[in-house]
Amino acid sequence: MSRVEKGPAGVYHKTVVYLLFLILLLPLAGTFLYSIATSWSATILPSGLTFKWYVALWSDPRFLAAFGQSLLVCVGALVLSVVLILPLLFVVHYHFPRLDGVMNILILLPFAVPPVVSSVGLLQLYGSGPMAMVGTPWILIGCYFTVALPFMYRAITNNLQAINLTDLMDSAQLLGASTWQAAFLVVLPNLRKGLMIALLLSFSFLFGEFVFANLLVGTRYETLQVYLNNMRNSSGHFNSALVISYFLFVLVLTWAANRLNKDKD
Repeated sequence: MSRVEKGPAGVYHKTVVYLLFLILLLPLAGTFLYSIATSWSATILPSGLTFKWYVALWSDPRFLAAFGQSLLVCVGALVLSVVLILPLLFVVHYHFPRLDGVMNILILLPFAVPPVVSSVGLLQLYGSGPMAMVGTPWILIGCYFTVALPFMYRAITNNLQAINLTDLMDSAQLLGASTWQAAFLVVLPNLRKGLMIALLLSFSFLFGEFVFANLLVGTRYETLQVYLNNMRNSSGHFNSALVISYFLFVLVLTWAANRLNKDKD
């Protein structure tokens, strides 16, 4: 009897999931179809198909420069986050576990201040003087570093709690490893999944960040989102090709990271 009831229930659940998945894909499919349409106005389907908008996009030097500059500031911020946050998390969880609650509050502080308010303060602080960085990628890397901190901290902290850091370190030291050897050769490989999740979440968020980039650097160091905003009055087909290219890049990056992570298991 339970099997008979389980069958229809399973079909119902799959149907609901597939319908939700289809609803989520419809806007993306419409955007892609518009990006390859020659013209699409008063008809259900476009009058013709072409890839000239993608050719125009990927042959535009301004787009390629904005794409590369977005990659540069995102990767720079993530490298800085990993270099600073991993030793900090190790010290806190191994030597001062009671400070974890305080660190949670401090790490989440960047989310308590709206980006527009933060940008105004940063413009006044770094707009002139000996540390004038407004309009340069360095101020974006610093801002993106603070934005990425909560993602990095939370994901790696969950991973550290799952592997039982104290017991793992004690076991490695009993076998003759020093503290640094145990940290690099034993603990760090066990943090691979948490670190990968943190990097993917942070990168996908930072790559689409607009407020800081628009207010602090603008066209002086044009990122991908600033480029998209500046091209909003151009062809809708061109902008659709840009959105689809952005989505496919993040999708391929996520897929490649997941494959690399699975191959090491």
